[in-house]
Amino acid sequence: MAIEVNNESGIDIDERAVLDIARYALTRMRIHPLSELAVVAIDADAMEQLHLQWMDLPGPTDVMSFPMDELRPGREDEEPPQGLLGDIVLCPEVARQQGADAPTDHSMDEELQLLTVHGVLHLLGYDHEEPAEKAEMFGLQQAIVDGWRTERGLTGPSPAPTVT
Repeated sequence: MAIEVNNESGIDIDERAVLDIARYALTRMRIHPLSELAVVAIDADAMEQLHLQWMDLPGPTDVMSFPMDELRPGREDEEPPQGLLGDIVLCPEVARQQGADAPTDHSMDEELQLLTVHGVLHLLGYDHEEPAEKAEMFGLQQAIVDGWRTERGLTGPSPAPTVT
């Protein structure tokens, strides 16, 4: 996978973990190994501008996804198409607060890992507008985060979803 992570937020984040969990999620979803993804972390002011411009909603949000080639998860019996997935935009400031407020009280970096998977799933066409869609997306998101954490020997509870 060609995954580029850029931190323009002014806050130190674990860029390696963001890259690693994005790669894990894309592999698990059977996305072609030559597909491309960009992840950028920005500050709250820049995120607020994007949130207003694209969603017509005030205030910064935690994650936004901008799909490009509308790739979908591959099936086991077929070769997935190659393409440009799109961009995931993360806001560490919002992630820090959400991690602290979450039932599992986890770190900003753990929240960014969760949000990266959330963004990947949005790029692949998943949504959480309807209860059934939300159950499917959040279940898959948790399974991916749990699998990634298990493979790395990380202990303790996985971050609970904070994205609504």
